[in-house]
Amino acid sequence: MVQLHDAMRKLWMEHVQWTRSYVVSAIAGLKDQKDVLARLLKNQQDIGDAVKPFYGDAAGNKLVELLREHIMLAGKVLDAAKSGNQADLAKFNKEWYRNADDIAKFLSAANPNWSQKVQQDMLHAHLQFITDQVTARLKKDWKADILAYDKGQDHMLMYADMLSAGLISQFPDKFK
Repeated sequence: MVQLHDAMRKLWMEHVQWTRSYVVSAIAGLKDQKDVLARLLKNQQDIGDAVKPFYGDAAGNKLVELLREHIMLAGKVLDAAKSGNQADLAKFNKEWYRNADDIAKFLSAANPNWSQKVQQDMLHAHLQFITDQVTARLKKDWKADILAYDKGQDHMLMYADMLSAGLISQFPDKFK
C-alpha cells in the first residue's frame, strides 16, 4: 500500500513538475521545449503503465491516450493564450475540459470508488491551476505564478492519494 501510495504521488508530482517546465519553456521560447514536451509525454505513459497491473494493458493504453490528448490540448491552449488568439483559446479550452471529462468518465467506469463528479471536479481544478500559472506568467506576475503552482502541486498530491485509496479499496487482495 505504501509503495503504491508513494509511486502514485511521484507520478502525479512529475506530471505537475514537467507541465510547469513546459509552460516556462513554451512561454519563454526556450530551445529545450521539444525535449521537455517529450519528457512530459513520457510521464503520461508512466501513469498509464502504473494502472496496467490493475486494469490490464488495454485500459492502461486508453488512459495514456487520454492523458496525451490532455497534454497536447494544454499546449494548444497555451499557444493560443500566448498569441492572444481568443477564438482559438476558447475552442481549445473547451476541448481541454471535454478531455478532462473523458478522463473522469473513463476512470470512474474503471473503479467504483472514483465518482465521476469527484473526478471531474478534481481534473477541472487541475486545469484551472495550470490556467492560473499561464495567465500569471504571461503577465509576468511571478508571485501569482508561484502561488498557482504551489496550489496545483498540493492539489495533485490529493488527487494521487485519492487514486491510490481507490485502487487499494477495489483490489484489497493485491495488498496483503
